Amino acid sequence: MKFSMIFEAQLVDPTPARERAVIHDCVEQAVLAEEMGFDRVWAVEHHSLTQYAHMSASEIFLTWVAARTRTIRVGHGVVTMPFGYQHPVRVAERAAMLDVLSGGRLDVGAGRGATRQEMRMFGVHPDDTRPQTEEALRILAAAWREPEFEWHGSLDIGPGAVLPRPVQHPHPPLFMACSQHDSLRQAAELGIGALVMGFAGADDVRAMRAVYDEAIAVRDGSRFVSTEVNDHFSALCPTIVLDDADRALRLGTRGQRFFAESIAHWYGGAPAPTGYEEDEDHAGALEEERRKLVARLHEASIPARPVDTGTYNTDHAYGDPATAIAYVERLREIGVDEVMCLIQMGTVPQEVCLETIRQWGTKVIPHFRALESSVTGAENAPQRPPTRTAT
Repeated sequence: MKFSMIFEAQLVDPTPARERAVIHDCVEQAVLAEEMGFDRVWAVEHHSLTQYAHMSASEIFLTWVAARTRTIRVGHGVVTMPFGYQHPVRVAERAAMLDVLSGGRLDVGAGRGATRQEMRMFGVHPDDTRPQTEEALRILAAAWREPEFEWHGSLDIGPGAVLPRPVQHPHPPLFMACSQHDSLRQAAELGIGALVMGFAGADDVRAMRAVYDEAIAVRDGSRFVSTEVNDHFSALCPTIVLDDADRALRLGTRGQRFFAESIAHWYGGAPAPTGYEEDEDHAGALEEERRKLVARLHEASIPARPVDTGTYNTDHAYGDPATAIAYVERLREIGVDEVMCLIQMGTVPQEVCLETIRQWGTKVIPHFRALESSVTGAENAPQRPPTRTAT
């Protein structure tokens, strides 16, 4: 099982100075993540979503992180793929350049950038986001695989070469953001990894894992975007870990409350989020918001689903190291390939983010590395002949 972190670059009460500080804070966290044994860092790409995500140019952020590190993988989680955001050839060129500069450490996830705010900023039509994201993935894989390629679909491209060539052959692993069962099935059918939201908790992650596996089992390969198939399943794990478990829970649920209200604002038109005092009952506030949402959906005859209410669930890795280990054990039993830690939430102080990374690196990750070593050791141990009992 792999361990990673994802960055949104969230902040309360943004000013240019605070914005600069939080982006540098994210770099500091990513560098510490390598020291603490994390396998990968992911960075989102969002546009004009004030407070929720100030990570608009993740390729530059990830390049800066790659230059400051040696071994940790760097991942786009995700690139907005509809053509209005960026031409697929530019995505292929930038990603290949980063793969070269990082020594082959890049992973590329695809997303739709489907908030009304983002689509308005770039002139993207909602109906185009799904088909163009899939077509962009096919263009990327073809451009990287072939020394000279051309494409004739929604776009006419080439013939020509995409340079430089990536280090990873034939190309970096491909992923897709998956928040709904339909997108999980699509990722499986396309033969790419799934980056799933885990706010709804372990039971929902289990259901999503089942949907992904079922789609893998019945696919025939006709929709694969590449000759290289990636069936990697990565699940979000909101977490704050401190020696003081009660404070970790307060700060974690406060950060999640900010995250949930930011999503509700940009995706659902709710009021903008605000900062809150540390000692408020944030878990209770999230549960109240969940209850109100379920009631509104019921009145509109819309069934409540985990994808709708998940951001209000607070059963996560908030607490001391033992709490985090217990939660990750649940994810491990489900068959999660990668635990994607969400630590940098808008109201979480930098020193708490850094301490959480240290706690994971010194206590949580080593626990699972030891488990894997013991299993591998047992599997590789020479088999002794059966003992004969004298008669």
